[in-house]
Parts: sequence; structure tokens; C-alpha cells
Amino acid sequence: MSESFQLAEPDHFTAGAVGQPGQRVFYLQARERRSLITLKCEKEQVSALAEYLSGLIEKLPKGAVEGEAGKGDLLQPMDAAWAVGSIGVGYDEAIGRIVVVANEQVEEEEEGGPPAPEPASARFAITKAQAVAFVERARALVKAGRATCSMCGEPKDPTGHVCPRANGHVVRKE
Repeated sequence: MSESFQLAEPDHFTAGAVGQPGQRVFYLQARERRSLITLKCEKEQVSALAEYLSGLIEKLPKGAVEGEAGKGDLLQPMDAAWAVGSIGVGYDEAIGRIVVVANEQVEEEEEGGPPAPEPASARFAITKAQAVAFVERARALVKAGRATCSMCGEPKDPTGHVCPRANGHVVRKE
């Protein structure tokens, strides 16, 4: 069973990627005092979290959950505690912070096998400024990925792209 985390006032909250476009590994990272939490996640999870936070920020009252954003770079060491399976977001009025909860990805239990362990979770209570900075960084990360094919919308590799809209016969190198 993996360790769960709860950071009530993180001074660092970001997303980042390591590797070349098409082979990048994405991370969600937060730090509070000496506790640095790094979680492996998918590009789509980072993008969806950014878009949800963007919408939530617009709905918050002006001046709510202010604070410093901090820097957006991933910090070392980058040892992922576990891979993220799902992410939830809410707003805690009592503390004036946006709460991001990441749950560990767990393998499906096999029929007749032992029950799967309870997934770990990580709870981060971030400021509005941290959420705004996260959205900007996440959007830049996603945009820095591979270009997409204008015909099918799938990512293109640097060596070319076999486009399914062309029945897989044409390699497009736009």
C-alpha cells in the first residue's frame, strides 16, 4: 500500500514533464516545508485539471484565496511516490483555498484473487495564485507537445504521421 499525503499550505504546486515530446512523462508536484510530493500523471490529467481550475477560478469571488504563486519548475529529487488514477477539485470556504485531491491508480483486482489495496491519496490545499500559475504552466506544457495532424487531430511524430483519415496510406510530414 502506498503512502497518502496531505499538504494544508503548500508553498509549491506545479506540473511538469520530462523527456522529448511524444515520450514525455508528466508529474504533479507540491511542497510544504521539507515535504516534497511528486506524483506521476498523464498529459490529459494535467490538461483537464488546468481547464477545471480555470473555470473554478472564474467563479470564485474577486480577492478570494489570494497568495503567492511560487515558481513553476519541478524540484529535485523527482521520485514519484505513485501514479495518479483520478483527480478531484473543490473549494473549501472555511480555509479560503482550492483543494486538489489526487488518488492513486490501482490495478483491477482479479476475479477470485485477493482484494486490491485501498488507493493512496494526496490532498493539496492551494491558493488562488497557485491555481492561476498552475493553469498557465499546464497550458504551456501541453502546447509544447507534438504538433497535431490537421486532418485527424492525432499527434504527429517527427518522422512523419500515418493519418487514419487517409486510410493509413499516406505519411504526412507537414
